[in-house]
Amino acid sequence: MPNTLITPSMIAKEALMQLENNLVFANRVHREMATEFTGGQGSTVSIRRPVKFNTSNGATLVKQDVEEKSTNIVVDQRKHVGWEFSTQDLTLSIEEYSDRYIKPATITLANTLDRSIASLYTSVFNLVGTPGTTPNSFTAAAAAAQRLDEMAVLTDNRTLAVNPAAAYAIAGNQLTLNSVGDVEKTAYENAKVGKIATMEMFSTQNVRTHTVGPLGGTPLINGAAQNVTYANAVGATWSQTLITDGWTAAAALRVRAGDVFTIANVFAVNPVPDDTGAKMVMPYLQQFTVLANGSSDAAGNLTLTISPPIITTGPQQTCSAAPADNAAMTFVGTAATNYPMNLAFHRNAFALVTVPLEMPDGAAFKARETYKGLSMRVIKDYDITNDTDIIRLDMLYGVKAIHPDLAVRLIG
Repeated sequence: MPNTLITPSMIAKEALMQLENNLVFANRVHREMATEFTGGQGSTVSIRRPVKFNTSNGATLVKQDVEEKSTNIVVDQRKHVGWEFSTQDLTLSIEEYSDRYIKPATITLANTLDRSIASLYTSVFNLVGTPGTTPNSFTAAAAAAQRLDEMAVLTDNRTLAVNPAAAYAIAGNQLTLNSVGDVEKTAYENAKVGKIATMEMFSTQNVRTHTVGPLGGTPLINGAAQNVTYANAVGATWSQTLITDGWTAAAALRVRAGDVFTIANVFAVNPVPDDTGAKMVMPYLQQFTVLANGSSDAAGNLTLTISPPIITTGPQQTCSAAPADNAAMTFVGTAATNYPMNLAFHRNAFALVTVPLEMPDGAAFKARETYKGLSMRVIKDYDITNDTDIIRLDMLYGVKAIHPDLAVRLIG
């Protein structure tokens, strides 16, 4: 009996299933909002940051102002994979067609999605580990879990995504890690190393590498009281500007987006206040990430865009105090050196929004499917010159670090 012709809906459903099976980062982030949003490329979706309160003493009610801001995710990533095939190939079984075409195509898309999320490391300000040293033990991995604990991050839905070098090094020193198992498991399952220090650990080649800026000079804070209120922090990026000087006196690139630094005597605070409304000062300096490349002027001055904002009071307090004038800044890593940015994160640290693409009227062979918060469109056309069919799989999506305080970099 001849095979039934493969339909566009069959291809789209199979492609989404294969895509989901091959995701690592994108399977561990917030995707629930995708079904609540429709729009085109360049559109945005608004997400509210969680409200934080102080605890009050006594029986008398103390009402507090509700401080909340929203952040926007721009849906600007348009990706596709296309290929040619003969008309006869449409008579294959869906399993044969998937092995020959769909699986290789969706693996490419899955890697693209994962790289987009992994690139959000530049928004993550907490960092642990030793620059230039591959994490290779339980202790190294647990340092990331410890920082998540210190930031009051819930222990459920935690992920540690590391590059293969770190994964094999940690696994080699942890005989109790789960084995990969059956070779027929999906790529997603094969990437799973096991649970370690409250985190599900995965190996992925899509961990990004960061090159520290050229730096130069002795950077200092230029001006005291450079702190902001929650109302004045930039809601979309959770950031502020910071005026610095002391850089090498020349107009040149000094810092890159993703560089991490500390400021003398500016300590981190416990994000959860005590019963007096105060936030306990932590025994380590607050870390900041640079959000945009920055160049000094001829006199060595440079205004940085940083995250988190320096907030010294209230429910959204981030630091023990504002930096003093001429306070020293210390950057992580060696200038112009590359380091892997492994990531430990809670599901709500990052968001992925996929949007259903419009269906063109002129295409007869077309379908659009949604599966677990992912949306994909398939279109086929005929090339009369070469007597071949052309097919493409398309996705439109956006990514954002919506709560970067729920993530930690584990440097390698």
